[in-house]
Amino acid sequence: MGSKEFTKILVPDGTDRLRIKIITERGRVTDVVIQYESKIKDRWYPIVRYDCSHGFFHRDILNPKGEKIKQPIPIKNLNDALTYAEQDIKDRWEWYKEKFRKGTK
Repeated sequence: MGSKEFTKILVPDGTDRLRIKIITERGRVTDVVIQYESKIKDRWYPIVRYDCSHGFFHRDILNPKGEKIKQPIPIKNLNDALTYAEQDIKDRWEWYKEKFRKGTK
């Protein structure tokens, strides 16, 4: 079993990032975690996470209280799921962040 973990910075000031973990077995992706985090007032907050921790690929949208909304994503191939999740966050991170910030008030 192989595992890779890395971070991708979304903005030049480094306050928004993707943390990605990929687990493979015999060259096949068997598990993924893609999490969007934002640094707000000197603290990192998880805002959106894609994973398959409950036996299916899904998106968790988090709020400042730690509550989450779980949304199943009907993608079986984890290579495709990884691509989908990363692109979704890159395209919509500002929207996700704004929705999270509204929950902090």
